[in-house]
Amino acid sequence: MDDDTTRYEAPTRRDYLKFGGSLVGGGLLAGCTGQTDSESPSTQTAADDTETATETTSSGSESYSVTMSPVGTVEFDSPPESAFTVLVHHADMALALGYGDAINAMYAPELFGGLYNMFLDRLDGVSVEWTDLIKSWNIDKETLYELDSDVHLADPAYMTVMDSWDAADVEEVRTNISPWFGNAYSDRHGEPPEAWAENYEYYTLWEIFEKVAAVFQREDRYQALAAIHSEIVYELESNRPAESERPRVARVQMGISDGALSIYPFNLNDPGFEQAHLRPLGVEDAFADVEGYTQVDLEALVEADPDVILATHALGPERNFDEIKSHLESDRVAQQITAVESGRVYPMAIRYGGPIANLFQLEMAAKQVYPEQFGTWPDSAGTSYPAFSVSKQLFDRQAVADIINGDF
Repeated sequence: MDDDTTRYEAPTRRDYLKFGGSLVGGGLLAGCTGQTDSESPSTQTAADDTETATETTSSGSESYSVTMSPVGTVEFDSPPESAFTVLVHHADMALALGYGDAINAMYAPELFGGLYNMFLDRLDGVSVEWTDLIKSWNIDKETLYELDSDVHLADPAYMTVMDSWDAADVEEVRTNISPWFGNAYSDRHGEPPEAWAENYEYYTLWEIFEKVAAVFQREDRYQALAAIHSEIVYELESNRPAESERPRVARVQMGISDGALSIYPFNLNDPGFEQAHLRPLGVEDAFADVEGYTQVDLEALVEADPDVILATHALGPERNFDEIKSHLESDRVAQQITAVESGRVYPMAIRYGGPIANLFQLEMAAKQVYPEQFGTWPDSAGTSYPAFSVSKQLFDRQAVADIINGDF
């Protein structure tokens, strides 16, 4: 066992959990993990790709370790039975592995609980109750002691951007409760807090998922879902139109307050898994010259004149897509935009999400941007995910449900 690997002894089920590695600096690999344009995952075994190692403890049970930046190497005696999360991509990963009920906290449970049930309504036998979970943003340290989670499926560097959290608090939780295991700044390849910046590594969404699967010892479910993901990405990249025939697309977050429209563009071709559901489309970004998530006015949207507008955070329960679309269609200035004039304003559900959201949003974006190649997105879809017939689905719903439920 590595000298840096430690074990926490406590008279709880944490007796069955080992963890270790250095949070800051030690045990981390320098540099960045390579990323393809489509974020296609490898289908190699987790033992090859996830740096999973096993050893036999003195009691005869097999322990195993998983390595990921920024947490280093974390060692376990058995899969965690409860998990604290902050960002939804980690919760999505646990759900995809059949551990959705293990989640005890998340960033916005009242939002993501309903949003994910919108996806899960299309997956037979898969459901989750997240709406009433504890809110993890700006959570106090005492609540983490009360939750007594087997793993904190969150990026420790990201925790320190919250009020009253610092590296010492993160280390205390790691030492006294259970390990951290998460990566957040790979979403846009953003700069992490200084204490973690030097050795921070960036991964694709599916590389993080592979490592989380190793934590829960369900690499077979990862591999099966990764194969489905690779298939849909291959279909998109093989059947999209020639580059000269692709539309100019604006991905924006929009809101209406006191009759005024707020607009925040995203950069479609930036690195990071935030664009993992759009990058395989290979479209031209109408806001390529605007810094991502910087507010612009309606005149800027008119000047960009996209052929397609994708309104992020607009599809799902309690979302306002119909209001946004109606506002654009009735505004004399907005009517000048090609996407508005041609009726090509569509809702996207979530900024990124994990593997489940990624599959649905790949399908969603393909139908919205390339209807001739992949089928149309219905104009009526604003609060729920359409029930496409089997022939019009871009991935097999039953196969995904069976994998999540362990029936494959």
